[in-house]
Amino acid sequence: MELGKEQADQKRKRIILLVFAFFVGLLLFFTFFSNTLQSLTLPKVGTEKPEKGSIAVTVEGSGALTPVSEVKLTNTTGWKVKKVFVKEGDHVKKGQKLILYDSITAEQELNAEITNLEKQKVEQQNTQDRYIESALDEDELKLRNAKREIEKGKLDIVAQERKIDEMKTSLTSKNQLTAPFDGIVTKVNAMEGFAPAGDPDVVIINSSLGYRMDIPVDAKLLLSLGIRAGEKIDVDVDKAQSQQSETISGVIEDIIHAGARMDGTTNEEAGKSEMIPQKTLRIKVIEPGLKGGEQASVKFEKKTLEDGLLVSNKAVHEDREGKYVFKVEEQRGALGNVFIARKVMVETGGKNDKETMIKQASIYKDDVIILESSEPLKDGDRVRLQ
Repeated sequence: MELGKEQADQKRKRIILLVFAFFVGLLLFFTFFSNTLQSLTLPKVGTEKPEKGSIAVTVEGSGALTPVSEVKLTNTTGWKVKKVFVKEGDHVKKGQKLILYDSITAEQELNAEITNLEKQKVEQQNTQDRYIESALDEDELKLRNAKREIEKGKLDIVAQERKIDEMKTSLTSKNQLTAPFDGIVTKVNAMEGFAPAGDPDVVIINSSLGYRMDIPVDAKLLLSLGIRAGEKIDVDVDKAQSQQSETISGVIEDIIHAGARMDGTTNEEAGKSEMIPQKTLRIKVIEPGLKGGEQASVKFEKKTLEDGLLVSNKAVHEDREGKYVFKVEEQRGALGNVFIARKVMVETGGKNDKETMIKQASIYKDDVIILESSEPLKDGDRVRLQ
């Protein structure tokens, strides 16, 4: 009787233990199941790890070639053009005659002054005769007057001769235009039979000094790349006559300060526009076949001087506080690991169309950076990894 009762108690205990184990298992099942369901509702993120290195940046720009030395020649006398000896595109030598003007009026004025000089010389002879007569008459007063007239006549003759010399020099220099150096005629506005109308009669460039083009570049970018004046650079020039571009060796002649520009890419997260300091690369080329006005372009790739951690551009965000990235923080829990998105403020360096260099040591090579998310994130959000 007692044995049967003891067996019944043991059986009841086993049943209780089984029921308890069942409920514990069921509780654990629903706990894990609820966590699984909850994790499925979390934002799904794609990640990457930053890589250490420098960033390759492409610098490019285009513009028209302009001559380093250009002279606009104009005759200011208002004389009509008698003969034009050159046309646009002509190569000329220093001292070569370009335009001859009709100087008949100036020549007539010069001849009139020469006639006046001859009259003054004749009058001077008459004064000397009066001086001799006064000396013979022993008239002291007339003698002194005649002497003064002689001195005055000499001064007048000297002044007239100087005036004639100046008129001859002016006539010689102004009745024609000559080339001031070896160069190329790029513009001829003078027309035979007409007086100048305000535009330069001839425009000539000194091709031996070369041509230049200006390219605006971000000042911080130039500093990060270490670009300096004197560096050689290839320039692609479009030549109209050949209808194809030709690569010409050029040199960075100077780097000039320029005004800041407003960032054309509107940052919706930041809600502000950024002013970017600018500098101008002045590039010079020397090529005999150039005439000026050709379209030219440059495009070269150079790596930044400093190394940093490289991340994809879409991993970098910006708000009113500055630029930042989200990195994944892993926390261990009783029911498994939890992944948290942490906002980290960063300072960026160089940037190309794919990557951005992080300069500040706020992230490390082993950090996991959030590249993209299925939902907008904020600091402290739980996420699930792809």
